[in-house]
Amino acid sequence: MIEVTSTANPRIKEVRRLHIRKGRDETGLAFIEGLRIAIEAFELGVDFKWLVYCDALLTSQAGRKLVEHFSQKYLDKTLSVSEHVFRYLSGKDGPQGLAAVIQQRWFELDEIDLEGMGIIIALDEIADPGNLGTILRTADSAGARTVILLDNCTDPYDPTSIRASMGALFNIRLVKCSLNDFILWKSHEQIHTVGAAGAAATDYHSAIYPKQMILLMGSERQGLSDQEMQACDQLVSIPMMGRSDSLNVAMATGIILYEILNQHREHGGRKE
Repeated sequence: MIEVTSTANPRIKEVRRLHIRKGRDETGLAFIEGLRIAIEAFELGVDFKWLVYCDALLTSQAGRKLVEHFSQKYLDKTLSVSEHVFRYLSGKDGPQGLAAVIQQRWFELDEIDLEGMGIIIALDEIADPGNLGTILRTADSAGARTVILLDNCTDPYDPTSIRASMGALFNIRLVKCSLNDFILWKSHEQIHTVGAAGAAATDYHSAIYPKQMILLMGSERQGLSDQEMQACDQLVSIPMMGRSDSLNVAMATGIILYEILNQHREHGGRKE
């Protein structure tokens, strides 16, 4: 296998473009990097366009095993690069020598399995990719399998989001749609929707959460809009006891999500 040694190589330029959202949006591809994330993506059946590795940096036996296994089946999709080129592509201070270009996976609203949907999380215009990645990781940990991104949410395939998700991104069904389409869909399907709002009278801990539901979280700056609150069947708030008047959206999502999970585990979705 010929090692690519120049950053001017056309394929390397194509991979490099995936660091910016425009490049990802135009191609439908994304760049992932690191042993854990690459191996997990492969095991979960993510579509690899290229597997990128650097022999000088890749010391992990598990990583080398993946390269060997992948190259035996997909030699034309295996890209060997020099250390200089890999560091050029890498977003890490200490690159591990393993990365991949993957096909993004998206679903439509009508592809959501309403029979076994459990908890769905809907997010309005989350701006910070680190927050989004953390929410995806928390959603996966709490058993939520679908996340709906409304309007101008940040990109879950941003490298920062991918790192923060710790691979959970690949175990989540991602849906992208407008707020209006979401409201029409959830109303037509009559899915109980709970929104988090600081001014809500109901404490999140005292609320009752049905088994099949949507948790709607607002943007970092504005929270839920009036239109979103009106679309909710129930509004809950997290009590604030100190000087702070709000929580980071990823933390707030986790707090409410685990309250929902605990109810569903202990009481079949109802408090006694």
